[in-house]
Amino acid sequence: MQAITSGAAPVYFNEQIYSEIATYVEQYSPSSVVILTDDNTYADCLPLLLEQINFPMEPNILVMPAGEAFKTMEVTVSIIDELSNLLTDRKALMINLGGGVVTDLGGFVASIYKRGITYINLPTSLLAMVDASVGGKTGVDHGMLKNQIGVINNGAMVGVDIDFLATLPENQMRSGFAEIIKHGLISNQDYWAAVMNFDPGTMEGLDVLIRDSVVIKSDVVLEDPTEKGLRKVLNFGHTLGHAIETYSLESDVMDDLLHGEAIAVGMVMETYLSVKRFGFPESTLYDLMNLVRSYYQKVSFPKNALEEISAYMLHDKKNVGGRVNFVLLADIGAHKLDQTIDSELIKEAFEFYVNEL
Repeated sequence: MQAITSGAAPVYFNEQIYSEIATYVEQYSPSSVVILTDDNTYADCLPLLLEQINFPMEPNILVMPAGEAFKTMEVTVSIIDELSNLLTDRKALMINLGGGVVTDLGGFVASIYKRGITYINLPTSLLAMVDASVGGKTGVDHGMLKNQIGVINNGAMVGVDIDFLATLPENQMRSGFAEIIKHGLISNQDYWAAVMNFDPGTMEGLDVLIRDSVVIKSDVVLEDPTEKGLRKVLNFGHTLGHAIETYSLESDVMDDLLHGEAIAVGMVMETYLSVKRFGFPESTLYDLMNLVRSYYQKVSFPKNALEEISAYMLHDKKNVGGRVNFVLLADIGAHKLDQTIDSELIKEAFEFYVNEL
């Protein structure tokens, strides 16, 4: 599968990854190699990586706890402490082997340790392959507010090995597919049709779907690397989705949602807002709803949940001057950035999901 080299960090696929990493290590000649994993990828994925590459020195393996709850400054500082104890210098190479939490946090550590060391992302989850590991966004959550601390800093490369997905639980696969659905909505009719026609039962064509999804994100990032304009479109479904995800993690009366599960809810609600505000095709909204039904269980919200979810939206990183800014669509691929929506219409979108899905 052909590499994607249009963005700041080239993306390589499958077998090509390991020859590219080996070549890079030979040319860069790092003083040491550090591999960051979590509890899951240490057991399931690290052996696969070490089988593929003979590093010129024994890599230092750092293991963080798995899960969004550990995407924190406390864990960041603990990893920096470990790097310091290993006498890791600025010529080191850090390889982040894991899902979005590992690539986000590991990229952040690499970006700030000794004012920056080189890193490579090797995503092992579908979500990280098509979204989190691509584009140079790094960072951690603050309290329960997502991605409040971080920098945009591209690594040396990203390696997408589809074989890692064999280790992924089904719920994590579904979570990652939400970002593929998002890319279909924000890009073009052909990719949306490919998403609609994909059969999760056979998984046939998943590698092509992933590559095309990475191309979509890479092209957006190349045009707007620091999210001053177009890159905001990648947040479609995330204004409500992130707030719903945070609420689920904080609530004592609601089950925790994975990122993609919450974003799927957010996309239905924000597509409804797009119908009401810009005449987005209602037939496509119902196509989206059918797609979401096929992948995700309907989320049940406690009474008065919207009030707390709305409070979390006030911390969305797209906001300016205290205004909650949405990304909406007039059609597939027709973006409307920085849209403010009154609370009554947000309530209407929330009730649409609750009553119609």
